[in-house]
Amino acid sequence: MEILNTAIKFALLISLIISPTLLFNKLRKHSFKYPFILYLISAVLITFFLVMVLAWWSHFSTELLLSHYGYYSGNLNETERMKNVAVENLDKINTLRISKMGIGWPLKAIMFYPFYFPYLVIAYLGMYFYSKKSSQKVSLQKDSIEF
Repeated sequence: MEILNTAIKFALLISLIISPTLLFNKLRKHSFKYPFILYLISAVLITFFLVMVLAWWSHFSTELLLSHYGYYSGNLNETERMKNVAVENLDKINTLRISKMGIGWPLKAIMFYPFYFPYLVIAYLGMYFYSKKSSQKVSLQKDSIEF
C-alpha cells in the first residue's frame, strides 16, 4: 500500500517536471503571435492543477494508510480510534497522525506554487535557447552540405 502511494506521488512529481517541456514542444509546432504569454498562461493552469492534485493525494494517501492500519478517525475518543490498530503499527500510526496535523492540503499547494513558478520560466528559457541553438546547427549543416 505504501509503495503504491509513493509511486503515485512520484508520478505526479515527474509530471510536474516534464509538463512544461511537453507544453513548450506542443506550442512550438504552431506559430503563435505571443508564444511566451500563451505558454505561461497554459503552463500556470496545467501545473497549478497538478500541484493541487499532488497536495490532495498527499493528504488522501495519509488518510488511506491510516485506515489501512486500522485507525478510524471518525470516533471522538482515542481508545476507540486505536482499537483496531495492531501493536506493531502504533509507531507508523503516530507518525502518520503527526504528519497530518498542521495546515490543510489546499494551503500547502498554494504555498508551494510560488516556489514552483520560477521553474516554468527557467524551463521555457532553457528550451527556447536550446531550440535556437539546435536550429542554428541544423542550418549550418545544411549550408555546409550545399558547398
